[in-house]
This record gives sequence, C-alpha cells and structure tokens, in this order.
Amino acid sequence: MATAKKATAKKAAPAKKAAAKKAPAKKAAPAKKAAPAKKAAVKKAPAKKRTPSAAFMKPLTPSAALAAVIGDKPLPRTEVTKKVWEYIKKNGLQDKLKRTMINADAKLKAVVGVSPISMFGMTKEISKHLK
Repeated sequence: MATAKKATAKKAAPAKKAAAKKAPAKKAAPAKKAAPAKKAAVKKAPAKKRTPSAAFMKPLTPSAALAAVIGDKPLPRTEVTKKVWEYIKKNGLQDKLKRTMINADAKLKAVVGVSPISMFGMTKEISKHLK
C-alpha cells in the first residue's frame, strides 16, 4: 500500500507543475510618472543646532597630576576628555585586544590610580582631578 501511495504522489506532482506552467503570466501595467508629486512635497526647516549644556562648557582647572597630561590651562570637560584621548592614542596606551581597557603609563597612572582601567572608569577618575 505504501508504494501505491508514493506512486500516486509522484504522478500528482508533475500534474501540478504542468498546471502552473499553463497559467498565463500577467503583464505589468505601464509605470506612471511620479515626478510632479515630488515637487509638491513641503520642505522641512533645517534642524536647529543643538547647544551644549553650560555645565559641560564651564572651564575647569586640572590638578597638577592631570596638568602633566593635558596642560595647565582651564578647559571644559569635553576638551579634557579629548586631550586625554589624544595622549592615549599618541602613546599607544589603549589595549590591543580589549580596546575598552587603557594601560596607563606613569603620568596617566598618577591620575587614574591603577594601570589597566576601563575607559569608563578612567573618566570617573579624571573628574576627581577637575575643580
């Protein structure tokens, strides 16, 4: 019985394929031009430039240890972070395998305290050196 069912199933499959081939293909309707609709679209006003928070832009004086890394001029927090990263990149202190870890040298270790430190922990330690 099982062989009889398989034989009928095999015969039925080609019949379905043949029926599918006989169906006429639908022709695509001619494309309509949508160019006039694009011209009618209302232009959006340019986005306003975001102003930074006053707390981030307030110049802060670095401690003596941090001044050895970034300089002794008062800088906003954003600039302090940029200067520290410039120092890290220049001296190759970023870990090669785990890029979120910083291998501090003598100058940076005076600021952050421990040698392998994550970049997020580093910013926390640097904020302690700003007044």
